[in-house]
Amino acid sequence: MNIGREPPNRVRSFLSHHHPSAFLLAAQLLLLIFYSVFDGLHSQRSLISALGVVVLILVVWVVNRSPAVNWIAWVLAIPAFVLSLLSAMFVDSTLMASSSLLEAVLYFYAAGSLIAYMMGDFQVTADELFAAGATFTLLAWGFAYSYLVCQTWSPGSFTSAIKPGESQTFIELLSLSFTNLTATGLSDITPVTATARVLVMLEQFAGIGYVAVVVSRLIGLTIQMQNRKQM
Repeated sequence: MNIGREPPNRVRSFLSHHHPSAFLLAAQLLLLIFYSVFDGLHSQRSLISALGVVVLILVVWVVNRSPAVNWIAWVLAIPAFVLSLLSAMFVDSTLMASSSLLEAVLYFYAAGSLIAYMMGDFQVTADELFAAGATFTLLAWGFAYSYLVCQTWSPGSFTSAIKPGESQTFIELLSLSFTNLTATGLSDITPVTATARVLVMLEQFAGIGYVAVVVSRLIGLTIQMQNRKQM
């Protein structure tokens, strides 16, 4: 993994030598379990989101070599973390929408950073393969937070056959995000408003584009490396 200069402290040194993308992917999957356990409990979900921000910024800090890029990440992460904590203490729709919006931007930014990291050379490392999976989860989380913001600002943006007329929980919106990103399309949750439909279409486009461009490139480079070793 190309880190550039010598890591400035032990935390960065540890992460840089232990596949930070794998660490991020494992943390995201662990957070998924936590969300399922505390589904519907607002304060616990907000605390888990705050933990996710910390994990995310640690990984972005490692994989990015540019101080300017890291500065942008911290500018997004600090207020997102604070708003997540405030949202856990005070049940307020404005706080929840603001924290979710910042977290969505941060997740999209981290996904873009990992994509740039994977596309930055013509060699495929183990960490870049883990990054492919981690980027997928980042995109899913980013759109899930976007759906949550949309639902908060425009109630009734999403509906479902199971509980029509009620707001969807975060885990339900995250499930919708994963099904859209993978083009599975279970159709248990349906976007109703124009904004919600546009967000769903954007995610479907992002999912197809990610597989077509990034994943196919990594697979192609991996095959080329294997062919060279056999020659």
